[in-house]
This record gives sequence, structure tokens and C-alpha cells, in this order.
Amino acid sequence: MEGARATEPVLDAKSKVTSQLIDCQWKLSMAVSSDSCRSLKYPYIAVMLKVADHSGQVKNKSFEMTIPQLQNFYRQFKEIAAAMETV
Repeated sequence: MEGARATEPVLDAKSKVTSQLIDCQWKLSMAVSSDSCRSLKYPYIAVMLKVADHSGQVKNKSFEMTIPQLQNFYRQFKEIAAAMETV
């Protein structure tokens, strides 16, 4: 989640938002083992979003983030909030 990738769409002032956030749920989990590692003790955040597209159809989206990814995500949202306050 480090910065925008070239394949990701970029939202600019002329773009229209096509989805609306309906609900957001999260949970903190701990990966304790895998096929290749017997003792991980690896915390991560699982996020489940419910979004409605422009036609009103509701879809569920989910993703996981490590703690450093969550911290970066949080910093970016603080920057967004600060920018929105100036508008």
C-alpha cells in the first residue's frame, strides 16, 4: 500500500465518484501458523466494506492489512481529512 500504483485509477477533480460506502467493519486477527511457518504470531486487520454502485447494487469488498499498512492508511486519511477541511 505504499503510494499509488500505475495500474490503479486516479481520482481527480473531474472524476465522478461512482460508489457509496454503506458500511465498514473490521477485525483484528492473528495468523499463528502457515504451511511454511509453524509459529507466525503475525497480527493483521481484516476490513469488510459494503458499497453501493451508481445503480444502487450493493457489493461487499474485503481486504487485509498489516500493522504498518494500517498505519500508512491512517496517515493518508488524516491528510485527506485535513485537505477536505480547507475546501
